[in-house]
Amino acid sequence: MTTGGEIYWDPYDAKLAQNPYPMYERLREEEPLYYNEKHDFYAVSRFADCERGLPDWRRFSSSRGDILEIIQSGLEIPSGTLIFEDPPVHDIHRRLLSRVFTPRRIGMLEPKVRRFCTAVLDPLVGTDRFDLIEAVGAEMPMRVIGMLLGIPEADQPAIRDMTDDALRTEDGGQMNLQGGATLTNDAFGEYIDWRKDHPSDDLMTDLLNAEFEDEHGKVRTLTRDEVLTYVSVVAGAGNETTGRLIGWIGAVLSHHPDQRRELAGDPSLIPNAIEELLRYEPTGHSIARYVNEDTDFHGRTVPAGSALLFIIGSANRDHRRHADPDRFDIHRDLGQQLTFGLGGHYCLGAALARLEGRVAMEEILKRWPVWDVDWDGAKLGQTSTVRGWETLPLVVG
Repeated sequence: MTTGGEIYWDPYDAKLAQNPYPMYERLREEEPLYYNEKHDFYAVSRFADCERGLPDWRRFSSSRGDILEIIQSGLEIPSGTLIFEDPPVHDIHRRLLSRVFTPRRIGMLEPKVRRFCTAVLDPLVGTDRFDLIEAVGAEMPMRVIGMLLGIPEADQPAIRDMTDDALRTEDGGQMNLQGGATLTNDAFGEYIDWRKDHPSDDLMTDLLNAEFEDEHGKVRTLTRDEVLTYVSVVAGAGNETTGRLIGWIGAVLSHHPDQRRELAGDPSLIPNAIEELLRYEPTGHSIARYVNEDTDFHGRTVPAGSALLFIIGSANRDHRRHADPDRFDIHRDLGQQLTFGLGGHYCLGAALARLEGRVAMEEILKRWPVWDVDWDGAKLGQTSTVRGWETLPLVVG
């Protein structure tokens, strides 16, 4: 158990982000409804409260954003930003993206993902160390999103850097929302214009051509601006978070060599290990909502008009839901965990993230069943929305 002292949780504090779990435990046990006066938000940290609230879009709205800074900025949300919408508009836009973000298309990516892993990992065999983030984590998600969207390979690093920079913050800082740069990226415009005249078998072409019935009952295709928004959302959501997942593979398995050895000997255990890893070290620790009506938690009221954070990084380690929750266990019978959200906003890219994580773990363990981390050279990344490794040097020799 954690000890006393003031309870203070701040999503912008890099020191707290180094190891947030003791504070999460105190929040769950001592202050399950928490109010941060400095940043003017409420937060819930128990699994049951997150499970109750995340699907309840009438009380807890996504229409003003799902990131604290965006909700509090009053930023105008572009049409088609389905992660920042409520039904019925959200459901219309989500169905449209679901039609082009299909299991078939995801499944077709696996051989390409594996070829990429082979190409970057094989040259490292025989070396005594390499940075897992530089080799795989910063590269593979970018390549996969590029394959989905139809972005030329040579342009993919620049697109990745632009989307990552929009999400990155300094210690104690918040997102730069000037011009709405976090919501749309005009750099995709030239690719959209090119694809209109040069169709291909990619998500961008499908978005340009898909017909749907909008909220006004009109059958139409998406406008250029709407396609731009969709593409920006897919690129931003699928890049940095999946890269962080790959970093946690290296870090967590380094701390658990017996389970790593078991996974190397029996790859059939890897899918469940990815699920446990997502629970144990989620890449995003909180989801924000705008409170539409006064709502009670634990005998106190969250007033309408407030911002409320659902701390899923805490909920995933709630002993009321998972026994011995601070123990990493690749054999855990997980059931529900909240890393990809819950309800209508459950992450559309969850299957893709799982695929990338599974293939990466398989290919790493094939080559290096044993490694250590040079922790002095490792750096934990700091953003207000994502937690993970920016550098993770593996010692494999």
